[in-house]
Amino acid sequence: MNRFKTAVLLTTLTLIMVALGSAIGGRGGMYFAFLMACAMNLFSYWFSDKIVLRMYGAQEITEAENPAFYGMIRRLAVQGGLPMPRVYIIPSESPNAFATGRNPEHAAVAATEGILRILTPEEMEGVMAHELSHVANRDILISTIAATIAGAISMLANMVQWAAIFGGRSDDEEGGGWGGLALAIIAPIAAMLIQLAVSRSREYLADESGARLCGKPLSLANALRKLDQASRALPMSEARPATAHMFIVNPLTAGMLMRLFSTHPPMEERIARLEQMGH
Repeated sequence: MNRFKTAVLLTTLTLIMVALGSAIGGRGGMYFAFLMACAMNLFSYWFSDKIVLRMYGAQEITEAENPAFYGMIRRLAVQGGLPMPRVYIIPSESPNAFATGRNPEHAAVAATEGILRILTPEEMEGVMAHELSHVANRDILISTIAATIAGAISMLANMVQWAAIFGGRSDDEEGGGWGGLALAIIAPIAAMLIQLAVSRSREYLADESGARLCGKPLSLANALRKLDQASRALPMSEARPATAHMFIVNPLTAGMLMRLFSTHPPMEERIARLEQMGH
């Protein structure tokens, strides 16, 4: 059901983008929007892992450099029937972790220096099981596609708005005029809400899958509680909104209003679900 929900949300995003393409240039605009989405998705599919790892200065490690952490990930990968991912350390004191890669055969997991310091081995195992579950569920690819299409919608909406300002198409043309302008205003908001819904649904699934993988739902719940408090006190200064959804806890500081539009589910709800599994 969770995967079906994700498919429906991604289909809705694509339809919004095609509608915006139609508002720009009729049938030709629809083809343009579709081709642009395909090109952007293909680029994201192949290169998103390299881009995000470089963005955060992640440094790949070997088993000899950190045998405990590397061995933990190897053990979890074997338990989950996954290929061994590349392992990275991020030079940041803000406690967090993420996974990336276009598929399980080309995956990478990364953890900050801060998270390795504050979590117990059992809690760290829960966190990395969560990240490996993202890999197994191909959540990184799904989130990347959702973000790509939402970004394309925003670009198309800007094109429609500029066309309206400078007297683009007339009201008599298909998709033009005030209807196209209204769609250009509403579509990016709808796309953002759908993208956030995709991200939150996949986080819930990774929590559940990760807890089952390591067999320690309460350890993952304790880790999330610690990370939530620590990340608020020490947010990741280099974090970017475009990649915030990848981390196990939101690396950005935000007021109450922004939390309503968070890429992550409410932490209290995530912890409650894990504790229910544990009991």
